[in-house]
Amino acid sequence: MTDTLFQTDSYLRHCSATVTQIDERGVQLDQTIFYATAGGQPGDTGTITNSDGVRLNVSTTVKDRDSAEHIHIVDDDTSGIAVGAVVELDIDWQQRYRYMRMHSCMHLLCALIDAPVTGGSIQDGRARLDFDLSEPVDKVKLTQALNALIGADHTMSVQWITNEDLDAQPDLVRTLSAKPPRTSGKIRLVNFEGIDLQPCGGTHVASTAEIGEVVVAKVEKKGRQNRRIIVKFADEA
Repeated sequence: MTDTLFQTDSYLRHCSATVTQIDERGVQLDQTIFYATAGGQPGDTGTITNSDGVRLNVSTTVKDRDSAEHIHIVDDDTSGIAVGAVVELDIDWQQRYRYMRMHSCMHLLCALIDAPVTGGSIQDGRARLDFDLSEPVDKVKLTQALNALIGADHTMSVQWITNEDLDAQPDLVRTLSAKPPRTSGKIRLVNFEGIDLQPCGGTHVASTAEIGEVVVAKVEKKGRQNRRIIVKFADEA
């Protein structure tokens, strides 16, 4: 399995890796900084470059449905890079960091809405969560509350628990639409100190202050007991 370096350090922009497989799906590596599409967060883009200067453009990164292996999908001819080659990886950091900021903001939104999450997605500059919630939400008050948490500069940390630990604490899981993966025998918890603690495999900022000012752009009713809340960066709303 690929060693997913971003799970311990989301700020890594570059690393070396060894090619373990190349096929019609894409390129596999022994380790990677490329996040694979999951949990509503898009896969990373960037480049893979070998020692001869052959460069492959990674258009996205995904997980194989059957093996859960990381697949780096490339737009270029892969014949110039061989299995066993040591290559250099570089992600599109500007895009990744925007995903990190917005994904982190969704954790704060979870903390403010006392209802299970039924769905969500993250895009460049905006994100949304759906809640099992019958009552309306005040956009202005929610925007103020989000920015108050952001400005308070709460730190983020990661910890790991076992599957058994999670079974003993089912309230940690906020999402009804997706359950934490259990294949590795351990669960990754993301903790925004004093705000939110839940299983999550995504990439996040080290402090809420890095998110920047946001605005609740829209609250939509998506069924009798479902509210969709859309958040954007304030300077782009």
